[in-house]
Amino acid sequence: MGTARGARRERAGTTAVLPVVVLTAVLAVGCTTRGDDPSDDGRGPDRRPTGTASAQPRTAGPAALAVKIDNVGPARPHTGLNAADVVYVEQVEGGLSRLMALYATRLPDVVGPVRSARESDLELLRQFDRPTLAFSGAQRTLLPLIDEAPLRAEPPGRTPRAWFRGAGRPAPHDLFLRPGALLPAAPGPAALTTGFRYGAAPAGGREVASRTVTYPSARFTFTWSGSRDRWLVSMDGRPATTTDAGRVAPATVVVQYVKLRRSGYFDALGNNTPFTETVGSGRAEVLRDGKVHEVRWKRATAAGGTAFTTNDGAPVRFAAGQVWVVFAAA
Repeated sequence: MGTARGARRERAGTTAVLPVVVLTAVLAVGCTTRGDDPSDDGRGPDRRPTGTASAQPRTAGPAALAVKIDNVGPARPHTGLNAADVVYVEQVEGGLSRLMALYATRLPDVVGPVRSARESDLELLRQFDRPTLAFSGAQRTLLPLIDEAPLRAEPPGRTPRAWFRGAGRPAPHDLFLRPGALLPAAPGPAALTTGFRYGAAPAGGREVASRTVTYPSARFTFTWSGSRDRWLVSMDGRPATTTDAGRVAPATVVVQYVKLRRSGYFDALGNNTPFTETVGSGRAEVLRDGKVHEVRWKRATAAGGTAFTTNDGAPVRFAAGQVWVVFAAA
């Protein structure tokens, strides 16, 4: 691929296991609306176990693990997020946000809290070779699309031993995943078929101390730390930390401007689920090494990765380490 396969350096760190309660029953699919999170799981959620939701064969090659992660106040701090190779940020109902974390080079002991899948996730994940998608559930009408998607679906009902409820958090923000129960080992960098390139920074760029991206009901700020050579993440005005590896600090942040359109799905309050179009082209900002670079992005087909280029067509390379991609409305 000439991209993520050769230039991904290993990030050290140990993972502490959260306090847990024993999973005594198959977890219900779909969560009720709680507190400041009106986004889950939509009108007409399916509450039956989805252990048979995906009968598709597993890929013979390396397959990345994708985990849909909750991202409202009661869901923080996260666990296992710093081990992800790529973290996607997408807007959901009510202007809130969800994360999609991709794991290939390292599997943490625990990831979470985990929440439900959205229609946009299926298009986003087409660029990977039959990835494993771990999610808490989905609307009944979305389940057939998940069945047909080229991925291995892993809701709680399929592999119950991989899931547990964490102590000290309110439901539905307490569902956690043990990745080792789904994959025997990290698949390696060959599973990262994103189209990303890594290496020296492009020429030019503008020095910037921080960059903020806002959704109607969420805010992300990335502040450059010269001592760490990383962008320190804040969410809704507070530092983003993890229970197992400290502050969230990617090496590269991409603000990718995309089209958001109405989908055929609504949450329990009647809010429409926005569909994030990740196939197409447009402008983007690449933040690395304390600078911001104005670039272009293009993903010609759903099965292909996303190419980032300068205005004159030269490929843009990211810094080695974790990449955050924040989808913002064009």
